[in-house]
Amino acid sequence: MTNIIKVILFFLIIFTPIAFGSMELWAFSIMELGILLIIILWSIQSAIFTLRSPGNAGAKDGRINSSTLPHINSSTHLPINTLTVLLSLFLLLILFQLLPLPSGILKLLSPKTWELRQSLSFGNFQSAIANPQSAISFVPFVTQINFFKWLTLIGLFIFLLRWKPLGQGDRTIRHLIIAVMIVGVFESLYGMFEFFSGHGQILNLEEEGLVSSVTGTFINRNYFAGYLLMVVPLSVGYLFSRESLQRISYSGWRHRLASLDGKTLLLGFGVIVMIVGLIFSASRMGISSLLLSFTLISFLFRDPQREKKFSKTSVLIFGLALLWAAWIGLDAVLSRFITSTDDFKFRWAIWVNTFQILKDFPLFGSGLGTFTYIFPMYRSLHVQGLATHAENDFLQLASEVGLVGIGLLLILFLFLSYKAISGIRLLTHRDSGRYIGMGGLVGILALMFHSLVERNIQVPSNAFLYTILWGVVLRVSLSSKKRVTESLSN
Repeated sequence: MTNIIKVILFFLIIFTPIAFGSMELWAFSIMELGILLIIILWSIQSAIFTLRSPGNAGAKDGRINSSTLPHINSSTHLPINTLTVLLSLFLLLILFQLLPLPSGILKLLSPKTWELRQSLSFGNFQSAIANPQSAISFVPFVTQINFFKWLTLIGLFIFLLRWKPLGQGDRTIRHLIIAVMIVGVFESLYGMFEFFSGHGQILNLEEEGLVSSVTGTFINRNYFAGYLLMVVPLSVGYLFSRESLQRISYSGWRHRLASLDGKTLLLGFGVIVMIVGLIFSASRMGISSLLLSFTLISFLFRDPQREKKFSKTSVLIFGLALLWAAWIGLDAVLSRFITSTDDFKFRWAIWVNTFQILKDFPLFGSGLGTFTYIFPMYRSLHVQGLATHAENDFLQLASEVGLVGIGLLLILFLFLSYKAISGIRLLTHRDSGRYIGMGGLVGILALMFHSLVERNIQVPSNAFLYTILWGVVLRVSLSSKKRVTESLSN
């Protein structure tokens, strides 16, 4: 059953970005069903193992021998209880947004919602939103859909923290990273082919002006850039982890280059291809986030034992990618930065309007996923078409779940970051897990930095990989604490 779970997980890693970022309902539904199937199979496997465990048949003194339950024992160092409480509180908040409340209580908890309900209580509006007259959510049906989206990804996250193979060495983790990297390289190569060849088509979609930059199989350049912002640092971390396993003392850079094997060169070339693809996506904040990523990597991946101030390898990789991109021609990319002032004014106007939503729905928000429906009431600028996002993931989420919801998520992020960083610090520079953990963490930070001016975490494929990265980082980080504890006990 473990192999079946792996196959489904690898399928989702490949499928979610290729299916246009899983933005379409059919693609996202497949992703949800895949995650649900993984959780069901894992639950059945855990139940069968527990029933077959010799400790369950009749343990001495009525106690279960924890050594016979590796799927439980492997997670004893994981903060499952705290995570469960924080995530459950957030999900309960969303359910509370759907709960029908008396008008008096609704007016007390969310005066603006009550006011809108009163002003829009005519015509067919109530029937269009399933007639929940006293729900905090402005559009409860949409909030219900988004609740299941969050529930699915949270279930995947808990599964990754408890899944036994991720706690048995780093083989499965490396396989996951290789699968993610292969997808990233494919997306970059395919996007560059479609853009530079003039074919201008994304899979079966053919429309004039559809491909104005490198986007891979994503419809939007920023979604593509956000995906690569997670893949590139993780891949660099994997590349450094392979190098850390080699106990060779190099006499110089010539000796070091000569000792590189074919797989290492292939991995390095793959990273360069992804960097070039991201640059030619012409995503301004994506490129800025990439620069931030490699700045962090250069300082975090250095070896203080050799008295290095920064990692020359990471600088070399980025430099080669930049030279390749400059040789192809960066005119189209640079021209995007020239128009950044006007674009920033547009984003600023949307942020001001979104902040006004937060002011009117301060505690519990307007309802998860309701931004598209409530923003037209606050829009102060002309927007061609429908405004589906606030150009800032965090501000939009705050307007939808209020200060209570965004506060819970902030506490969760700080808690996870503390656990991840404290575990990584225990790893030596000769430990391969150190670089995988740091690479994944840099990828997480890069995506969040990019999300300050774009929609990224709302893109299903990016949210899926974001969850995978957190699972990998925490398993690598917290396994180091387990090894340190075991070594101290011995």
